Amino acid sequence: MTIVRSWDEVPEFRSEAEESAFWADHELDEALLGQMTPDADQALPPPRPRTKPIALRFDEDTLRRAKTLASRRGKGYQTLLKEFISERLYEEEKREGLVGPGLAESTGTEHQLVRSATRSTSRPRAARKPSKKSDQRPET
Repeated sequence: MTIVRSWDEVPEFRSEAEESAFWADHELDEALLGQMTPDADQALPPPRPRTKPIALRFDEDTLRRAKTLASRRGKGYQTLLKEFISERLYEEEKREGLVGPGLAESTGTEHQLVRSATRSTSRPRAARKPSKKSDQRPET
């Protein structure tokens, strides 16, 4: 095995196969290895936050509808459901004044509101239950 003691000894590679062949019989000197720093690739997005698995139970019809919609959108049904939950949480937080313009950006959380997409899979507006107390009072 040939030990590479200087970066000048490493040639410019024309292909990945050529680089693989070179490193098959060469290795870096300990001093060169010590000089290397873990330099993050600036082109890569930041890592996603870790998620925690939970168990949710849905009736078969709701699960079928979620899977069908997710399939039409080209994504997994669990991803779609997570998006729906995030969007609805944002709407509720916004309604309660917990988030607003500028607040979501400053905390590093960004939510996409796709209200038309969530409405297309649920009951028509007239058939929905009122969501606000003001909607439940009869007009006088």
